[in-house]
Amino acid sequence: MSQAECRACRGDWPPAAAFIAACGSAKAYLHDDQFFPGWTVLVLDRHVTELYELDGGERGALMEAVSDVARALASVYGAVKMNYELLGNQLPHIHWHLIPRTADDPIPRAPVWTLPHEPRALAPGEQRTRIEAIRAQLR
Repeated sequence: MSQAECRACRGDWPPAAAFIAACGSAKAYLHDDQFFPGWTVLVLDRHVTELYELDGGERGALMEAVSDVARALASVYGAVKMNYELLGNQLPHIHWHLIPRTADDPIPRAPVWTLPHEPRALAPGEQRTRIEAIRAQLR
């Protein structure tokens, strides 16, 4: 997929209203499905599909950003475990799914993708509240 065809590069995804923070060479966004509270995506600013395509410094900085966002999410949501997913099968552009797994998790030993559920969209006010809570922990 070319940069011109990439939804992340065109700015079509994630939605601007879900923006949490700039994190070095990536940006964090609250995922549109909040069935698992705090699910966040961290999207690399430039079009790259594989980690090995990044030089060591950029890869290291991205991993620091992943860790920083995960730490903030764990704090805000009281995570007992964090999930880190870097797939790229549907959208070939480096983006991490960071998912806090909480004590009341409906499937604590399985990937979130395996639970059939109706996606939970947030009302704008609730989305802003969650975003502000995460931002506060990133500072």
